Amino acid sequence: MSRRIVGVRLLQIAPEKKKVTYVTLLADETIHPRYEEALKQVVQDFGKHHPMHINGRPILAGGGEFEVRSPLDSTVLLGYFQKGIAEFARKALEAANEQFAAWSGKSWKERVQILRKAADIIDKRLFYLAALITYEVAKNRYESIAEVNEARDFLNYYARMMEENSGYVKPMEHIVPGEDSRSVLRPFGAWAVISPFNFPLALATTMIAGALLTGNTVVFKPTSEAPFTALKLYEILVEAGVPGGVINFVTGPGSSFGAEFAGNPLVAGIAFTGSKDVGMQLYRDFVNKQAYPKPFIAEMGSKNPAIVTAKADLDRAAEGVVRGAFGYSGQKCSATSRVYVERGVRDDFLKVLKMKVDKVAVAGDPRQKSTFVGPVIDEKAFKKYQRAVELVKKDGGKILAGGEAPKIQLPKGFYVMPTVVTGLPSDHRLFKEELFVPFVAVTDYKTLDEALAKANQTEFGLTAGVFTKDPKERDEFFKDINFGVTYSNRKGGATTGAWPGAQPFGGWKGSGATGKGAGGPYYLLQFMHEQAQTIVEDA
Repeated sequence: MSRRIVGVRLLQIAPEKKKVTYVTLLADETIHPRYEEALKQVVQDFGKHHPMHINGRPILAGGGEFEVRSPLDSTVLLGYFQKGIAEFARKALEAANEQFAAWSGKSWKERVQILRKAADIIDKRLFYLAALITYEVAKNRYESIAEVNEARDFLNYYARMMEENSGYVKPMEHIVPGEDSRSVLRPFGAWAVISPFNFPLALATTMIAGALLTGNTVVFKPTSEAPFTALKLYEILVEAGVPGGVINFVTGPGSSFGAEFAGNPLVAGIAFTGSKDVGMQLYRDFVNKQAYPKPFIAEMGSKNPAIVTAKADLDRAAEGVVRGAFGYSGQKCSATSRVYVERGVRDDFLKVLKMKVDKVAVAGDPRQKSTFVGPVIDEKAFKKYQRAVELVKKDGGKILAGGEAPKIQLPKGFYVMPTVVTGLPSDHRLFKEELFVPFVAVTDYKTLDEALAKANQTEFGLTAGVFTKDPKERDEFFKDINFGVTYSNRKGGATTGAWPGAQPFGGWKGSGATGKGAGGPYYLLQFMHEQAQTIVEDA
């Protein structure tokens, strides 16, 4: 059994103890001294120069470096990273292909053992990694600790999937006497893995683990907004026993690497998490430039709806919306960003929602214990937030909460207030465009069919939630909603909080390429192709 925060695991506890809620965890003082000590420890590693790692060797780009500064305080220099170009992507792919035969030739049990060791190392460095995540992407302590545990659980869950499926070797039917047939899933080759800023450890881990456990090799390219946590993941994998060249670490502008990954014939597959625009462009280039079809795994964000019916517990619904919309400053691809409330309870719901938003410890330094919402990642996100607020005012909407910068003194970062808006038509662009900031739009509806139709009128399809005490309404929601990850009455997050082994995390439509979710029983299948093997025994 485990402790959880907003539905995700934090610290292991004895099986006989009960799970704790987000609120009771805030009262658990045992995590705070270790985390705060890690905040002091991690700064000792700041300001250094970091190479890329290709075929187990440190590599300098030769074309200079780029700075990485903390979004919670831009005066904090985290470090310098290499401005790699396409040449280094090619070298890394060559190394990954050279190492493929040896790595794929290992017993799957040996690969499982190595990745489980990586999970143990992550667990031992829980607070250091959480502190680094806080500094690098401005995630509060609770969500940072949760992310580290999620990364560990991805590794352990996939290792268990390999074991439960006996390495994906399955005996088949005996059709012809003397013939023994089996289905064997085998790796493709060298994969390019491209990870985002918002979960710099967990989302990178799930893609890399999927590739490595199944016998593929990896060229790992993290976003330039968060390469430091990614570097630590690379180092942990190598320490656990993944050979250099089997895992390679490159940094630099995404455009140079994306073009090389899309067109290089040595790329066996691409695993990508990021925006829909970037993901779709990479997908088109990959399809057009490769000689034959190759796997492309993508999770590309969403515009996630929550539906509140007249039969809902309004306090629970409002709590779920606040947690879902404003957790990690709305910078989750699962963030609740639009809410449809049945007309008869609209005013009551908005009163409860505003009260909860006003009570949340908002717009604070994420290093502080009381902070729920920190800054957005950069100036681009800050300007997107400002434009959204201006658009509400221009188009006659009402700002129920937020809509401005905090009025308190904060470090030098891009801090904004969590914002709730009403009064806009349901076809307004702010109900359609993914913003990736702490901003949620609320409107009403007459019938559940109408709410479901409005919720489904989007190019996205990642997460969605409903609040109702009526089982018939709940079942209608699950039947008719066109989203890959769905929740009913989720107080800890109306549309957020997926966990490895519990909620497979994958989108439909423009939110995902395969329909098979990370942390689910089918995820590893995407990194392998099937070979039918028939042996004639009396030959």
